[in-house]
Amino acid sequence: MDVQTMKQHRAPMFPRIGELVESQFSYFYSPHVGSRGGRKADLIVAAQRAIAQHGTSVRLNQIADMAGVTSGAVLYHYPAVEDLLVEANRAGMERFYNARLAAIEGLTDPAARLLVTIRLGVPRDPDDEDVRLLCALGGEAARNTVYALLLTGLFDRQVGMYTTMLEVGSATGVFGLRQPAETIARNLVALEDAYGYRIMAQHPTIDYDTAVELILDYARMATGHPLAADLLTHASGTTRPENEEHGS
Repeated sequence: MDVQTMKQHRAPMFPRIGELVESQFSYFYSPHVGSRGGRKADLIVAAQRAIAQHGTSVRLNQIADMAGVTSGAVLYHYPAVEDLLVEANRAGMERFYNARLAAIEGLTDPAARLLVTIRLGVPRDPDDEDVRLLCALGGEAARNTVYALLLTGLFDRQVGMYTTMLEVGSATGVFGLRQPAETIARNLVALEDAYGYRIMAQHPTIDYDTAVELILDYARMATGHPLAADLLTHASGTTRPENEEHGS
């Protein structure tokens, strides 16, 4: 399901928002390039898969093979292969910011927005190509300024996304924050990254469900809200924290 389709369906889906989130997993947990189309979109997906398989030192012929075209066809659209690699990495990052914002756009309850956002921030399994791409990018960031800037930008945008969500929840009395909103936001993104890497490394005791629950445990302590799964059946309403005492 693409972002436009999600927007078209969000209004009548409030009573079944849990089902909506589940249906979106096929979008979030598969290679995609947002709203792009055409040959360039195919090359971006091929480059993503090639990077995930061969690392950031991937060669032109490996991208061409993955796309099922000649090296010349790749160069026709991207005379500088480095530009294609940067675009492939940028496209892979859309899922963790733009796509998550699109997924919660129709939700009014800050707690439901937080719950859905966390659930969509962790890889489903070690075969997640978007996260394999980010892992490869992270390994190269110390030697490549452009990759480092991409990763830093993604982290900061996600922190901003969570910070706004938390501040709105606090201002409306839904959350009773135990720490400043930005501190909680940074920890949430860091936990997503950390547990995501553990899933990709096939840790025997950390799978998707375990990772999400561990992150939610921190979010519950930090916000004073139970963040129960049944929030997703009442997503158009609001809920209040367990403890009305507000922090910073």
